[in-house]
Amino acid sequence: MNPLRRFFSWVAVSLTAAAFVSPASAQLSKDAVKLYAELCASCHGANQEGGTGTSLVDGIWNRGKGDDAHIARMITEGLPELGMPAFGATLDAGRVRALTVFLREKEIRAKEKGTSYAKPKRDEVVKSELQAFRVETVVEGLDVPWSITFLSKGGGALITERKGDLRVVREGKLLPEPVRDTPKVFAQGQGGLLAVAVHPDYASNGWVYLAFSDPGADGTAMTAVVRGRIRDGAWVDEQEIYRAPRALYRKGGNHFGTHLVFDRGYLYFSIGERGAQDNAQDLTRPNGKIHRVHDDGRVPADNPFLKTPGALPTIWSFGHRNPQGVALRAAAGGGDPELWATEHGPRGGDELNLIRSGANFGWPLVTFGMNYNGTPVSADSSRPGLEAPVLHWTPSIAVSAITFYEGTRYPEWRGNLFVGSLAQQELRRLVLKGDDVVSQEVLFRGIGRIRDVTVGPDGLLYLCMEGPGRVVRLVPVE
Repeated sequence: MNPLRRFFSWVAVSLTAAAFVSPASAQLSKDAVKLYAELCASCHGANQEGGTGTSLVDGIWNRGKGDDAHIARMITEGLPELGMPAFGATLDAGRVRALTVFLREKEIRAKEKGTSYAKPKRDEVVKSELQAFRVETVVEGLDVPWSITFLSKGGGALITERKGDLRVVREGKLLPEPVRDTPKVFAQGQGGLLAVAVHPDYASNGWVYLAFSDPGADGTAMTAVVRGRIRDGAWVDEQEIYRAPRALYRKGGNHFGTHLVFDRGYLYFSIGERGAQDNAQDLTRPNGKIHRVHDDGRVPADNPFLKTPGALPTIWSFGHRNPQGVALRAAAGGGDPELWATEHGPRGGDELNLIRSGANFGWPLVTFGMNYNGTPVSADSSRPGLEAPVLHWTPSIAVSAITFYEGTRYPEWRGNLFVGSLAQQELRRLVLKGDDVVSQEVLFRGIGRIRDVTVGPDGLLYLCMEGPGRVVRLVPVE
């Protein structure tokens, strides 16, 4: 079977499995909240705090370590000797999965009630585990700043605003007028002017790259990438780097991705599945993929699906939901850099992934989350042949941009991964050992939705934030 047909068959198998329910399950709700009320609350309490049965939110689990597999097994097999009935004959695998996600959400939220996080005001010093710092405002008065890229060490920068404006910072000051004649964008929902980056040789060639929601016919849109130059305050010399065939554009305002990453003459960018989850498994469609092209838009000769009949040749990896953070990590010993990405899950199941050429990351065949209405997406969180995330977050933190820190201004943070979030409004520091995350620290929470995280030419971490729209940086304090 050729690779394209094999991928389509995986989708067909998934849809068939999702449609099957046992006769007993057919009479029960698919909503995990309602299922809990119907089957569990009488013993474990309406708020999972315990009753005749044990608490489900104190982190203590009978006969196991309380990971997702253990919780699912307890639901399915029960603990008859402790009076816990088995629901395996009553609940199909999808409902068991949804209940597992629901219980994990409640457990984590209960733990967080007793935890306080830094919520720094202007000039307030935050004392984290390894580094004290201040959150210093650099630019104010922005409208949903999505992305920032730096032009020079003298304070030059470009910032995208989701509504469609490209703003210029010169000598540390935001110019009052946006760049003229930038591409028209589909500024609805999550769409708009998204990522900005400059060519690694910007000083000599002047190329600026923009990724945005490109409007099509009849209210459709798809993520596109162009490059151009800025001259006398206007966008000029535009060249197309990537546009999908117009017939593949979709209606709706969600899941556009995206981020831009350069690596040795290549450009990587992500496109979310645009709310059409099954498209993520379809190699004839651009959405739900990470793409790779040369920095002038040409397709590399070693892209993994270049010779797959019908597949889009720019695809580097697939099976993604909505990857918004993409970053490179320098390889130990001078090898090839590694490509990493964060991905929005549904309700639960936000992911951190190590991206590999040609790999299938599973959406929607597998997920650690469930639908927003509490119903299952899939009965499975893993399957053979599908890439597992390095880390997943349940409940969702609405994970956004990421960057690896390799500078010297925060020496104790060198090699750490910094992760922004939207819903939780937090910046996390992740410590990795090889390809494993060994610890996480929430540096602060609750001062704004973080859209971008990057390192400036001064070696400091810069964040694009909304609520209000601004750019801040983390200034180390002795």
